[in-house]
Amino acid sequence: SKVILGAHSQKAREKEKQYFQIAKQIRYPGYRYDHKEKDIMLLQLKGRARINKAVKPISLPTSDADPKPGTTCAVAGWGLTCNDPKKFSDTLREVNITVISRQTCNDKNHYNNNPVITGNMICAGDKNGGKDTCGGDSGGPLICNHELKGITAFGKRNKCGSSDGPGVYTRLTKKYLKWIGKTIRG
Repeated sequence: SKVILGAHSQKAREKEKQYFQIAKQIRYPGYRYDHKEKDIMLLQLKGRARINKAVKPISLPTSDADPKPGTTCAVAGWGLTCNDPKKFSDTLREVNITVISRQTCNDKNHYNNNPVITGNMICAGDKNGGKDTCGGDSGGPLICNHELKGITAFGKRNKCGSSDGPGVYTRLTKKYLKWIGKTIRG
């Protein structure tokens, strides 16, 4: 597997693009695919990224304060642009979505506690539908107030952009932030 940094288009040749092999995939301890918890992984690159106008680090949160319902956040990715499994975006796309309370997200009109959206997750979408992350966006950022607050995790199957199936994001809680710091320091 490889990582491409600095890409805007997946297909076009762009001078900002940097290609790296993955030296190591570091999964959060105890992650299981069939549970939606602990969905976080770090990738160690073979080589050092060059910081430029297209490649910049993002600030990790200084606290694990939960973004309040109603907070506007941005998400980005090259994932599906509709529920057609062949329509991946060639260019990086970004949309603003709104944090939704866990209580609303777990109600019968949304996830109906299947799975339960926990305090380790953030639920966010567009109340009118149409703006969302989708297949191929997993692992991408949820940015609220210029801080990385979450990581794209999952949504309702074949319901991208629907008002009753908002996206769910792994929330960068204290335990995850501590693990990231410890892992990066080696």
